[in-house]
Amino acid sequence: MQTKKNEIWVGIFLLAALLAALFVCLKAANVTSIRTEPTYTLYATFDNIGGLKARSPVSIGGVVVGRVADITLDPKTYLPRVTLEIEQRYNHIPDTSSLSIRTSGLLGEQYLALNVGFEEPGTGDCYPEGWRYNSGH
Repeated sequence: MQTKKNEIWVGIFLLAALLAALFVCLKAANVTSIRTEPTYTLYATFDNIGGLKARSPVSIGGVVVGRVADITLDPKTYLPRVTLEIEQRYNHIPDTSSLSIRTSGLLGEQYLALNVGFEEPGTGDCYPEGWRYNSGH
């Protein structure tokens, strides 16, 4: 009877260890959710992207609204070109908004902060699908 009890405790311990390892792997891969929502694409060009990586968050006021999908080098200007995937429900971002690369946390994880501009009443101008943002260009 004691052996059966020990086997159950060992099984529970191994299951907890596997769940902890899975959690660490998902955190290391920067996976925040399994579900996918419809997104639209925006493009941004920066002089220097620092430590920004694909899958880095895009946030408005600390709320994650999208992710960096890809980072490439523009073949004409040789500047970093960042492809953003923004959740479709946030598709009314005024075209007076701007982007900045910021650092969060103790380890210095880079993320994109979308600073929402003001929408002029009656214009309804928003970033359309495929819009391109140039930082200082």
